[in-house]
Amino acid sequence: ADAGYRVGATLIDAAMFSPQSRQRLFIVAHKGKLPANLVTDHPNAVFHPATLCNAVDALPDQTRMAWVWWHLPYPPRRNADLVSLLERNPPEDVWRSDADTRKLMAQMAPLHRQRVEAALADRRWNAGAVFRRIRLEKGERIQRAEIRYDGMAGCLRTPAGGSSKQLLLVTENGRARLRPMMAREAARLMGLDDAYRLPAGETKALKVIGDGVSVPVVRWLGQHLLSPLAGSAAAKAAA
Repeated sequence: ADAGYRVGATLIDAAMFSPQSRQRLFIVAHKGKLPANLVTDHPNAVFHPATLCNAVDALPDQTRMAWVWWHLPYPPRRNADLVSLLERNPPEDVWRSDADTRKLMAQMAPLHRQRVEAALADRRWNAGAVFRRIRLEKGERIQRAEIRYDGMAGCLRTPAGGSSKQLLLVTENGRARLRPMMAREAARLMGLDDAYRLPAGETKALKVIGDGVSVPVVRWLGQHLLSPLAGSAAAKAAA
């Protein structure tokens, strides 16, 4: 703001573009006249949630004077879910043991265990994303395994520890098998096609992916905000 820029921010969840919950805050600043179609006089709840609005209200007066609410269209409805991006026949060595599978299911609360039992009863191929969480139950900290069958994965992270590794529980013909999400599958969740060259080794590849930003989010933001702003600045410079 001190340098004469107008600045605004938008919170975008990758879930609008791909089957992964991944919220990221994008702060965009522009110096010069703003195209009228790129700004609005009020926040949009989709991209400017209450937490962001409250943070803006707490900014210094000079920064608030320079603040702008970016106008963004709602993205088209995504057309993929988690299972559509998973390998149906992964290498045999990625599977965890049956004992590991039983141990994980024993860590599930009744609601999550019921979800798995329903998937087993269906007998068709299915997969749910699993995370381990620490929950406070009756005053005690208990490790729980929680599964979701809503077609979404949790936020991909760097492979730092056990709780950061996204697991997949695959069910078919009454059997449940457990494995970690593979790097190529994680790359698909980030919007990368299979031609994209990943680092050699699962851990290195997952670290790159976990540190990254969703490709379709950046592409969409570039198309609807960054490129128009850059074009406006270039036109002004050429005038």
